[in-house]
Amino acid sequence: MSDEEERDGVRLTNLDQPLFDGADATKRDLVDYLDAVAGRIVPELAGRPLSVKRVRPGQEPFMQKNTPKYTPSWVRTVSVWAETSQREVSYALCDDRRTLLWFANQRAVEYHPPLVRADAWDRPTHLVIDLDPPEGGGFGAVVQAAHLVRRAMDDCGLRGAVKTSGAKGVHVFVPLDGSQATDDVAAATRALAARAERLDPVLATTAFIREDRAGKVFLDSTRAGGATVVAAYSPRIRPGATVSFPVPWDELDGVAPRDFTVRNAAGLLGERDVWGELMPSPQRLPDDLVAEGHTIPIARVQAMHEGKRRARARRNS
Repeated sequence: MSDEEERDGVRLTNLDQPLFDGADATKRDLVDYLDAVAGRIVPELAGRPLSVKRVRPGQEPFMQKNTPKYTPSWVRTVSVWAETSQREVSYALCDDRRTLLWFANQRAVEYHPPLVRADAWDRPTHLVIDLDPPEGGGFGAVVQAAHLVRRAMDDCGLRGAVKTSGAKGVHVFVPLDGSQATDDVAAATRALAARAERLDPVLATTAFIREDRAGKVFLDSTRAGGATVVAAYSPRIRPGATVSFPVPWDELDGVAPRDFTVRNAAGLLGERDVWGELMPSPQRLPDDLVAEGHTIPIARVQAMHEGKRRARARRNS
């Protein structure tokens, strides 16, 4: 078998190279997997300014936002002003199989779209809560916390879908109807996480500062608006080259992140788009949830002020 080939006009090279240390997979495995699921992952990426995580032989993985100068002219891009770097960033829009294959050939393993589309920057398409286990904690605790989030959603009439993150946690997605702005969606995310925490404060926490989590599952409510979340079906730069994989709620207790990899995920899916099947219809967030969220401080801002306060206290002591 040749180490090079062409698909959809994209020249693919070095296909038999190891993907990364510990991947137990080659670059060909990555390309074959992404090609097999192109019809399912591209809809998750299309129209969204895309960040990818790439890994080159002998180098540390790196996040790429700005498209490189050698990007083909047929790759669609959109310019976005970045406040942190005070410059325009040219993001790719992965709208088709050809663009996905080009990214795969660039050894782009992870695909991180934002929760908004390029043509509606202030209208998030999903509310997301990211659940992470405590240091040394198992996946079972994350699953229990995910069920808390689902109970909190049920209590306010919301429905959502869940997927493994491909790392150590899970992502809960609630599809939105586009009628509410980023600030209100961010507020509702904070309130939903807080309600889930109140259902079992021994298991789960919304504490943004790591040292304050006391061995609990972290309910991260900061993924809102322009924030990115790894896409459903995206591979991860993790041991075994795991994949962020959708799971029915009633099967979540029986899976582990390592169950889904670039070597087996396409076969497990068959011809189905499981994420599309599991995702409920778009919804409007309840007004009382939004109002409650606006009374909860923004976690990153609160953590910044608290960090400064603690630093001053240490200096004074």
